[in-house]
Amino acid sequence: MRRDGSAIALLFVLPYVLLFVIFRLGPALAGMLLSLVRYRITGTIQWQGVNNFQRLFTDSLFWNALQVTLTYTLIAVPLTVVVSLAMAQLCARSIRGIKVYRALYFLPVITSLITSGVIWQWIYSGNGPLNWLFSAIGVGPVSWLSSGAMVLPSLSLMSVWTRFGYDMLILLAGLLAIPKEYQEAALVDGASAWARFWHVTLPQLKPALFFVVVLELIQSFQVFDVIYVMTGGGPVRSSYSLVFFLYDQGFHYFDFGYASAAGVVLFVITLLVSLWQRRLFREDS
Repeated sequence: MRRDGSAIALLFVLPYVLLFVIFRLGPALAGMLLSLVRYRITGTIQWQGVNNFQRLFTDSLFWNALQVTLTYTLIAVPLTVVVSLAMAQLCARSIRGIKVYRALYFLPVITSLITSGVIWQWIYSGNGPLNWLFSAIGVGPVSWLSSGAMVLPSLSLMSVWTRFGYDMLILLAGLLAIPKEYQEAALVDGASAWARFWHVTLPQLKPALFFVVVLELIQSFQVFDVIYVMTGGGPVRSSYSLVFFLYDQGFHYFDFGYASAAGVVLFVITLLVSLWQRRLFREDS
């Protein structure tokens, strides 16, 4: 019976494994192979070896895209995690209508990124509500998307709005899983709210927090649709991310081998940073 149960379990898992191999693993391996050739839309293939990577590492446009992506990541990821954690703390309280608030906070997550980008483009426009508010207090108008200094913080703020609801639910599940006895014991010992959060809540929340940070890191390195809709990589490539660079090389210049090399480098960078984060969280635990 045990053997039959294992066979049935494998039978149920098999469709997912096949879909993963066909639509995930297969394209990933194909992309790695494409990074070693010169492949044009006409179908001509020419072996390049590591020439695509050598060309990539001497391309100033690639380094600019990498710098933009890292800057965006350093702004968007900490901001999203902090806001998500704060909202999870608020939503963990037992008050009337809390489920309605949770649903409302999650609403931006299920909104199309293209739609969100168009809405926020209007919010950031010269006649939008944000500049109207800043003008009313004598500060604006501010060139949110047309200024090289402001475009990445503006895109990061929009990213927080679209992402925090999903991360909030993950952190909320982690918060609700913490035994109440820990908080009660700390309260009896006279610990302040900050001390309880730092020494009780945060250590218990590390697995969920690690998952959220890695998720946001991957998301920030792969940012594209919002930039495509809101700025098109401008102004003067101030928001020209790595994925936008990959898109340009592959679907604008039709140099698929070179674009695949950029994709492989992006994958390696994301993997190394994720492994470093895992080691960091493990050492702190």
